[in-house]
Amino acid sequence: MNKGGGMKKMKYVLVTGGVVSGLGKGVTASSIGVLLKACGLRVTSIKIDPYLNTDAGTMSPFEHGEVYVLDDGGEVDLDLGNYERFLDIKLTRDNNITTGKIYQAVIDKERRGDYLGKTVQVVPHITDAIQEWIERVAMIPVDEQPGPADVCVIELGGTIGDIESMPFTEALGQFSYRVGAGNFCLIHVSLVPVLSAVGEQKSKPTQHSVRGLRSLGLTPNILACRSTLALEENVKQKLSQFCHVPAENIITLYDVPNIWHLPSLLRDQKAHGAILGALNLLGFVNVAREPNLKEWTSRAESCDMLLEPVRIAIVGKYTGLSDSYLSLLKALLHASVSLRKKLVVDWVPASDIEDETAKENPDAYKAAWKLLQGADGVLVPGGFGDRGVEGKILAAKYARENRIPFLGICLGMQIAVIEFARSILGLQDANSTEFDPDTTSPCVIFMPEGSKTHFGGTMRLGSRRTYFQVMDCKSAKLYGNRGFVDERHRHRYEVNPDMVSTLEDAGLSFAGKDETGQRMEIVELPNHPYYIGTQFHPEFKSRPGKPSALFLGTSLTLLHITRPDFSLSS
Repeated sequence: MNKGGGMKKMKYVLVTGGVVSGLGKGVTASSIGVLLKACGLRVTSIKIDPYLNTDAGTMSPFEHGEVYVLDDGGEVDLDLGNYERFLDIKLTRDNNITTGKIYQAVIDKERRGDYLGKTVQVVPHITDAIQEWIERVAMIPVDEQPGPADVCVIELGGTIGDIESMPFTEALGQFSYRVGAGNFCLIHVSLVPVLSAVGEQKSKPTQHSVRGLRSLGLTPNILACRSTLALEENVKQKLSQFCHVPAENIITLYDVPNIWHLPSLLRDQKAHGAILGALNLLGFVNVAREPNLKEWTSRAESCDMLLEPVRIAIVGKYTGLSDSYLSLLKALLHASVSLRKKLVVDWVPASDIEDETAKENPDAYKAAWKLLQGADGVLVPGGFGDRGVEGKILAAKYARENRIPFLGICLGMQIAVIEFARSILGLQDANSTEFDPDTTSPCVIFMPEGSKTHFGGTMRLGSRRTYFQVMDCKSAKLYGNRGFVDERHRHRYEVNPDMVSTLEDAGLSFAGKDETGQRMEIVELPNHPYYIGTQFHPEFKSRPGKPSALFLGTSLTLLHITRPDFSLSS
């Protein structure tokens, strides 16, 4: 952006992490983006994951948290979900760089003979490929406006010093030199622990981390220090002296009640001034010196003040790690906050409510059923594999019979169809061919275009259109009585179209279908207060201040049950 307004060169903000993993680099990078956007800048994001996988699609949620799905079908790291939610943007699969993608691209070029007989090496070929990828992707518009963004926020996954991230740190060192000091700002997120024995904030781990960073050719402009409390002044001075970073550029990321406070926390410590200064943006007419975070501050404070609880039971397979369902949690939070309810999530391991557990572990069985029966609403999310499937079917049956608001997503919708076929149609062996290939009542079948030998990127992925078959249904009303909706998918099994008419004759309504009319997208029970299943994942497009319609519908139904003056149409 020049003095008259137009940006001359792309500006880059790199966020790295030190000492330990799991410090919240993704949320920090997202909050930095919010801060810059609030200053009037257009922002895009890139996440670098140094693992060898081509993408996150084949990784277990226990390994890496949820697999986030983009509009273009990219299966990516969950941090891209944070970027989309915080910045209200739509990213592409190329905004997630992995070692696998880079090496695959370089090897493909080598096989084509693009290197003209050269010996292909990490330096310069891999490092050049990384830099070229960053520059190319940074220019892709992500905010539905023409032309590239002003600033690209890059998060380098892992911890500085990791062997697997060495090519990326080398490439980024070269990149910072090539784009120039006024176009590159490095923010290093580190840990300042407090030893309980002496109660003193220790700066040495951060000092060592910065020393390692500098040895790799990267010099931090700003230190963002994670700690339970704000940094003491003497600790700041010590870090400034030994890390060669001005004291005013050392920020504390101390614990806050909810992550929506982070942009305000950064603003209050003048992080925007330090970033804009490093990027030579302070003198530009279109850049505000003070970010406008009124909406964010209001939302964060109102979230803290919520008292009236709404209890949602999530009956799933990966309940041991909440990051496995991160987008679900955020979508529930967006909906509950918009209706001024305090979200309480009860994690119910699906296998714990199965009859087998009643014999093997009766205490776990009783505890799981107590949580389920104490919930105001039930959510059955997606998943793969047969563990816990019977428990999910029991949860769907409980919600249907007791008229408890129910939302089934992906596998959750398929579960609802199987349960209905068993209980209402009397088809006791009704199942999915995923779990019982020999079932005589296959309610859910493998999609014709899927692959049973290659699992990476072979599912039905990304944004697809769903057409409403009837307008007088809850889902259509929640979506504003539109004729269709575009939502994101990730599945390789679908409701068997040969059984649809039988199921509908028995009272199940397939309210939404794809453009062919053969693929079921939304199922409802018309005579139930709120019983909806979707083949798509509505959670991926939920935003703070713009909750997903179906998650909002769950909360609205709960309000209607407790306060009859509320209705879905209102």
